[in-house]
Amino acid sequence: MGQPEQRTEGAGPFTTRRTWHRPDGGAVVWESRVARRRGVLSVRGPDGTAPVSASADATALGRLRRLNAVASGAFVIGGALFALGAAVAQFGSGDAFESASIYFAGGLFFNLGGYTSLLQTLNAPRHSREGGRLVTAGWRWWGYEPMRLDWLSTFVLFVGTLVFGVNLLDSFLQGLGAQQANRLIWAPDVVGCVLFLVSGHLAFTEICHRSRPCFRSRGLGWWIVAVNQLGSVLFMLSALAAFTRPATGSLVNADIANWGTLSGALCFSIGGMLQAFERP
Repeated sequence: MGQPEQRTEGAGPFTTRRTWHRPDGGAVVWESRVARRRGVLSVRGPDGTAPVSASADATALGRLRRLNAVASGAFVIGGALFALGAAVAQFGSGDAFESASIYFAGGLFFNLGGYTSLLQTLNAPRHSREGGRLVTAGWRWWGYEPMRLDWLSTFVLFVGTLVFGVNLLDSFLQGLGAQQANRLIWAPDVVGCVLFLVSGHLAFTEICHRSRPCFRSRGLGWWIVAVNQLGSVLFMLSALAAFTRPATGSLVNADIANWGTLSGALCFSIGGMLQAFERP
């Protein structure tokens, strides 16, 4: 039998879906996010029957389950701590150290969630060249694969969590002037928000298989990305409102800054809860 014909889809140089049309009339479909999160391919028989799933081996599936549990749990806890920190800042005693400590603890969980998401990408089963099965590679703690859209999205997300860490560390500094606060705290905050938004856009591109947004109400992965992207937008609004006016030394709008952080953090907690169900 001849080799199956291939059809690729994606955006720009990135391939996010690949279909192998077999000589017998059947087809095998690999989708980047589905294979990475659930460890499956979609297989349709030559008689046009409904597609069934072809799973990776037990090693890969167990690996994906464990990584998904850690990542989802980290985002749930991190988001909850960020929401708590914002609530303390808005309704608490006004002690900046108290809210900064809670934010910092939440940031550590975001770091863990971001890195684990990158590990999910690096250690996901890969499709074979001829199609029809998923291949499990050896475990890796790090890898550089910028031509993979899923790697790029999770890498940008991880870097964003690290930049937020700089912002959260600097927030412990006392006696800063307006310009110092904007340079050491506000600027890293904005950069981290931009990286989160970029990561979310790349995740949408992976799901939609094109650079333009799409709406897929029946797809759990789409809802996870959408909820997280809403959280990133709210984080950005919060960051912009947290700019310190040099003339007065006060924030542009402290209420928007706190409420934006609180609601955005809850979005990431909800996204983490949904992610717990996007597993093999």
